[in-house]
Amino acid sequence: MLRSRSPIQALTPADEDAAIAVCARRPDAHVFVAARIREGALRTTPGCVLGYADRGDPLGWRSLVWTGANVVPVEVGPDTAPAFAQRLRRRSRWASSLFGPSDEVLGLWALLSPSWGMPRAVRGSQPLMATTVPPSELGLALDPCVRLAGPDELDAVVPAAAAMFTEEIGYPPYVGSVASYRRSVASLIEQRRTYVVTEGPDVVFKADVGSVALGTAQIQGVWLAPHLRGRRRAGPAMAAVVEAVLAEHAARASLYVNDFNVAARATYARIEMREVGEFATVLL
Repeated sequence: MLRSRSPIQALTPADEDAAIAVCARRPDAHVFVAARIREGALRTTPGCVLGYADRGDPLGWRSLVWTGANVVPVEVGPDTAPAFAQRLRRRSRWASSLFGPSDEVLGLWALLSPSWGMPRAVRGSQPLMATTVPPSELGLALDPCVRLAGPDELDAVVPAAAAMFTEEIGYPPYVGSVASYRRSVASLIEQRRTYVVTEGPDVVFKADVGSVALGTAQIQGVWLAPHLRGRRRAGPAMAAVVEAVLAEHAARASLYVNDFNVAARATYARIEMREVGEFATVLL
């Protein structure tokens, strides 16, 4: 498997099953990368996953790093992070973020930061939460207005998605043209992964299923219109989303949230989502 003296190698389509098995060591933590691989990334985007080759590992790979628009480590520890950092430093900073398990992200960032420069923000503690129990089985109220967005609702979903992104990251999700962002929102709608509540023509609640793999569906992009906050709408809406995700996508639903977002953490706790790990995000 070793193709040069460097242990860092670009994975090929032949490595797909082995790469998925590395991700499966911690499904909640690594569902994002596993989903991208299962969607065919190794075939369509050569070089998007780097691996630390190890003949002594039964899978042939000790750890991985996804290198798309985001940098996402998979089982990267102190023993492999320096080699990955050396490889990543060869390229000028191109990614919009570095995210994943906090120990892996912060360890890799410590090695990259001297050459990649000052980040926009470092969110070092983002609880990773998960559940396998449908909220209805817990006797929780489900918002009956939560439903899948239809393809004809793209124009209504895009402003809600953009508002969520801007609130979360601090800047709009597009510069100049909105076309590429609209395509990404449309793709989730077409895959039946965007859940909404509407008032008239407007989307007032939204949540997406961003990644599905390893028996886990990761929820992302949760947003409630400002005029509905503090009115006990988020809990039933999220309960309905989790109910649908567990029925339609995977046996386990997960998400991660900023530690300072007290209201969101309380909402997830009310629907019996439990902390199963910790993420970190470096915004570049």
